[in-house]
Amino acid sequence: MKKLILSLFLFPIVVSAQDRLSESNYKIYSVKLGKEVSLKEIVSDMDNYDVLLFGEEHNDSVTHYLENSIFELLHLKFGNEIALSLEMFDRDVQPVMDEYLQGFIKEKHFKKDARVWSNYRDYRPMVEFARQKKLNVICANAPTRYTNLAGRKGQDALDMLPSANKEFFAPIPYDTASGKYYKKLMGLDHTPAAAPNDTSKAKAAPSMAAMMGGFNMVMAQSLWDATMAHSITKYMKKNKGKKVLHVNGRFHSDEGFAVATQLYNYNSKIKRMIVSTSSDESFPNIKWSDYEKLGNYIIITDPKVPKTYEN
Repeated sequence: MKKLILSLFLFPIVVSAQDRLSESNYKIYSVKLGKEVSLKEIVSDMDNYDVLLFGEEHNDSVTHYLENSIFELLHLKFGNEIALSLEMFDRDVQPVMDEYLQGFIKEKHFKKDARVWSNYRDYRPMVEFARQKKLNVICANAPTRYTNLAGRKGQDALDMLPSANKEFFAPIPYDTASGKYYKKLMGLDHTPAAAPNDTSKAKAAPSMAAMMGGFNMVMAQSLWDATMAHSITKYMKKNKGKKVLHVNGRFHSDEGFAVATQLYNYNSKIKRMIVSTSSDESFPNIKWSDYEKLGNYIIITDPKVPKTYEN
């Protein structure tokens, strides 16, 4: 109850802070051009790409401000040829999302039946914008019950499920993490995430934590990645010419790993732009060479701006 009361007091502060955000609260770097650029230049560059993979830190107020801004600018440029894809919604709630976007159900029922994240207020502006402009929203992720099953019993267990259930995750067999991404996953600890599916804040562990307790984190994480990528690919196959803004925790797209790799596996012709965002105490004096490997564009936000929630 104390946490609830505190959140009620904090929420107006967060909203007020986001209302005051501006270009002074972030810096964008183009790896290709080797210089700082504007948000509009990212949007303009989408002429050359099909999918923008936007990697966020889930509680970064500035990042959420930027997501909303990019989505609106993309719509301004591409109109109804832009769609939104979200890690924050699972495939099995796609009908609920569609019912809400089309005005059939009330928001309170949508939020309950769509199992929205505890920080849904951070993503609500994008969903509401899509609803207003009649844009598609892809519920991209695999439900946790299936990633848990994959981690405990592997892909064979998933393959034993009824055919109807298999529609809610990537086709079996799906590729699992390898190479540098595998090593990155093997460094994860099991610290509880602040939001569902969140590994963007994972810390390094001294042991092979991804296999702790008999749970295969690599198998589970790979199902998340593969399902998000497959959801995007499936949508684009049915909607020729559409461009997609996909939002996920940056761990799912940094360095071209995870969703980016799985997307290439499903359709190598899809051109992917990777945007990685994070905060840095050095802001605004950023050493961009430390971040160049993460994506096409790097966005560093002001750490002094209040977070939307604390880990």
